[in-house]
Amino acid sequence: MDIKGKTAIVTGSATGLGAAAAIKLAERGVNIVVNYTKSQKEAAETKAACEAAGAEAIMVQANVADDEDCRRMAKETLDAWGRIDILVNNAGVSKFANHSKLDELTAEDFQNIYAVNVIGAYQMIRAVEPAMKKQGFGAVVNVSSIAGVRGIGSSVAYAASKGALNTMTISLARALAPEIRVNAVCPGFIETRWFKEKAGEEVFNAISKANRESSPLKKGAPPEDIADSIVFLATEGAQHITGETIIVDAGTHLTFARMGV
Repeated sequence: MDIKGKTAIVTGSATGLGAAAAIKLAERGVNIVVNYTKSQKEAAETKAACEAAGAEAIMVQANVADDEDCRRMAKETLDAWGRIDILVNNAGVSKFANHSKLDELTAEDFQNIYAVNVIGAYQMIRAVEPAMKKQGFGAVVNVSSIAGVRGIGSSVAYAASKGALNTMTISLARALAPEIRVNAVCPGFIETRWFKEKAGEEVFNAISKANRESSPLKKGAPPEDIADSIVFLATEGAQHITGETIIVDAGTHLTFARMGV
């Protein structure tokens, strides 16, 4: 399957994993919708990188938690290229809260996190589904997390949202076949600017070092490495894969049993 000239929407692609996935797809000749909410400068840099890779690219400011924004993003994609082949649901939010301190999370925290991580992903899939069905082809990659498999991560609300996203991946893979494939990647800790800003450089460096030393493959997780798995699921190498959640964490999950996680 030749993917050159096909089109991908990558939500939350101004920075981090989303930007890396957008650029990797652009290097394969895929035209890119760079989506952002606030980071316009960074989105413009990602767009320029996609164009430098030889692809066409547009920027769309939209909040996936808003259904009208999702539908508008799909329409702007169709207006630009007349097709939507790939959707990468990368946009996500969280709140840092100790799992054992239940008062650190409110109902509003859950609602805000679910609005983007679960409902936003659903709304984006719903927005692109007619075009993908009509053309007889579509690939959706939901960016989940090991948190949704193991109940760990930045907060209970975040882990629960990613667990819901994993279940939705299976449900929609079944419902949207045969034209549309739906899969998810479940990364562990990713070395992104977002985490460094949230946790602080000292904590970020300590976690990065510990992650590299403890993982069976002895590897860290720069966004570009995780993006390779997204590209795989979105393109020809995964033509026979749907409804799967693939853990991408250098084998770190294999150590959880002995740690009691």
